[in-house]
This record gives sequence, structure tokens and C-alpha cells, in this order.
Amino acid sequence: MADDLDPDTALAAVVALRRQADQLERKAVELALASGWTWSAIGQALGISGQAAHKRLGPGRRETGNAKRRGTR
Repeated sequence: MADDLDPDTALAAVVALRRQADQLERKAVELALASGWTWSAIGQALGISGQAAHKRLGPGRRETGNAKRRGTR
């Protein structure tokens, strides 16, 4: 399948998938927090430290996520 795509299309698909994954991650974190999970538990589930999870997904950062780091052409 990837052999049929030009680079612009392939990279656009990667960006779209990352955005969807970021949205899913934010929703899962919101659910975990609402269910009483700690940042440590969330971090462990994501394969990162609780501090890293809080820094990346904590209050005031959940909406923007990694959008600041990802540009468009």
C-alpha cells in the first residue's frame, strides 16, 4: 500500500494519524483522571514517567498536546 503513495500523501497520512492518536490519548487520560488514576499510573500505562505524562498532558496542555511541535507545509 505505501508503495502506491507519493511522499506528500504518505506524510499527510502520518500527520492525520498522529492527530487522531493524540486525541485518543487525551480522551483516555481524561477518562483515567475521572476514574481516580494518578499521574504515576497514567504514565506507567503510557510507558513514560508520571511527571512526563503530567507535563505533556496535564491541565492547560491537554488541548494543544504536541500541536506546537508539529508544523504543516
